[in-house]
Amino acid sequence: MTHKPLLATVLGQRQERPPLWIMRQAGRYLPEYREVRTRATNFLELCYTPDLATEVSLQPLRRFDLDAAILFSDILVIPDALGQSVRFEAGEGPVLDPVDAGSIAGLGKEMDPLDHLAPVLETVRRLRAAIAPDKTLIGFCGSPWTVATYMIGGKGSPDQAAARLFALRHPEAFAALLDVLVKTSIDYLVAQLEAGADVVQLFESWALNLDDAAFASHVIEPNRRIVAGVRARVPNAPIIGFPRGAAGNLARYAQETGVNALGLDYATPLDFARTLSPGLPVQGNLDPLRLVAGGAQMDERIDAIIAAFADRPHIFNLGHGIVPETPIAHVERLVARVKNR
Repeated sequence: MTHKPLLATVLGQRQERPPLWIMRQAGRYLPEYREVRTRATNFLELCYTPDLATEVSLQPLRRFDLDAAILFSDILVIPDALGQSVRFEAGEGPVLDPVDAGSIAGLGKEMDPLDHLAPVLETVRRLRAAIAPDKTLIGFCGSPWTVATYMIGGKGSPDQAAARLFALRHPEAFAALLDVLVKTSIDYLVAQLEAGADVVQLFESWALNLDDAAFASHVIEPNRRIVAGVRARVPNAPIIGFPRGAAGNLARYAQETGVNALGLDYATPLDFARTLSPGLPVQGNLDPLRLVAGGAQMDERIDAIIAAFADRPHIFNLGHGIVPETPIAHVERLVARVKNR
């Protein structure tokens, strides 16, 4: 089999230099992405059209010597597949019709979520056939707590207050919502792996703003159940967990969920990250705005991150998604720096 450096790193094998991919690497900083985006009437149509989603997934690999392609999709295709109204509005981002305690039981009853997500799985199959043998194909889904915050709040929020209050006031309904999301996420990730994904990533984008008890019940336990559920059907499935904002809960998350590799956000201090379980593969964690600014400060931080994780398996990445104003020349410099060119 062809050696895939990023897949090998997730599985615990340290490489001579860290493999590299970039969160949101297919996106608005690329002019070719913006051109393709005009061909879809809305963002979800782009996600559900295999011709377009395959094209934008491949665009970053044509420009940059990255070690992975990641499926172009969105974490909110799951609530959409469960029958909740999801739309993306210019200047606002995602807008959903909020669920309440009475509507949760009806989620997923009108259709099979995987039938609704069939176009996404077709994109995975096309990507598998299109990328070079040494490139890793990454699938993903949003983790249940993060997805639930949008489903309950109806949109993104700086403090996730609506979902936090809902969980406190309606614990049984909230548990039922997490159960639906865990089951659907397992089915979806297994289907991605069967369609050709090498690795899947759990995006827990809103892991911050929870006390330790809530973090255990809302973040760790649902992610643990997903990891166990996926591996019950795809033994030894490689899984990356990215609990953004987990801070002091990082070590517990890694240990108790059973993920193969731990994604680090850019606010995670390097000295703290080095204290995590010896040998644990980590991913990250350049601040996306350092990539925007570029120059010597970016070079120095890239070198510091690589040096900090030189003794363990490390995937170089940003500590959150690349932003639209990022200069392409800075991405080229990042790739060259990581690859010692």
